[in-house]
Amino acid sequence: MLTVNLGPLSIPLALFLTLAALLVAAAVGRLTGRAGKTGIGHVLADMLLAGLVTARIAYVITWFDSYRGTPLAMLDLRDGGFTPWAGTAAALLVAMLHGWRSAALRRPLAWGLAAGALLWGGVFGAVALMQNTSLPKSPLTTLAGEPVDLSRLAGGKPLVINLWATWCPPCRREMPLLAAAQKQEPGLRFVFANQGENAVTVQGYLRAAGLALDNVVLDAGARIGPEVGSGGLPTTLFYNADGRLVDTHVGQLTTGSLADKLGRLRRRVAFGEHG
Repeated sequence: MLTVNLGPLSIPLALFLTLAALLVAAAVGRLTGRAGKTGIGHVLADMLLAGLVTARIAYVITWFDSYRGTPLAMLDLRDGGFTPWAGTAAALLVAMLHGWRSAALRRPLAWGLAAGALLWGGVFGAVALMQNTSLPKSPLTTLAGEPVDLSRLAGGKPLVINLWATWCPPCRREMPLLAAAQKQEPGLRFVFANQGENAVTVQGYLRAAGLALDNVVLDAGARIGPEVGSGGLPTTLFYNADGRLVDTHVGQLTTGSLADKLGRLRRRVAFGEHG
């Protein structure tokens, strides 16, 4: 499972679990601090803000060369570019400062954070164990109408699969980045799996946008998304040379986030990771 669907909204699983963990932490903190009429909601808000800002700054610094040409992209949090360890360290530092200043907060804060962490880790771990990590088996066709499968397209190389549609604005915005990456990364295979549209629509869009892409295929039934547990577009899947899912990205890729994902995939190849 990569996303949680709430009506028309498709929320990345990590974000959903973070919000759920904060709610649980706030509830447990309030219960354990009710004798002293102490709540930890304000502390959690400070932790969240400090964590997000620090994690983003650390990420942008790491991938600054990728963001240099598009400085406004540094502020675009939709690319999911965060450095978790930096954000976690900042959030815990804020919690420690609040606890140091107020003894009454220490017990409810400790219990609340423990409960939130247990929920986040437990659910995320369970979902990870159930995640389908093999190449999707959904039937695909080329733009010429010929059946094709992903293992043949991969040809024994690491594979990047982008799920997209012509009606999806973030899909269209990230497509030039992926087109450039396809040309620059001969050691990786890129597949652009259109979701639910016909060849005429797809070819018309590619021609109008001036995009020359290899391995554009049609997923007429839009089955790959449900198969991998994603209800949102765009979704990008990263597989190693053995066809095992090693990374994902839900939402629009930016220069920095794409460089991050491809860098991780290349490192796996360099270290000879298989299976």
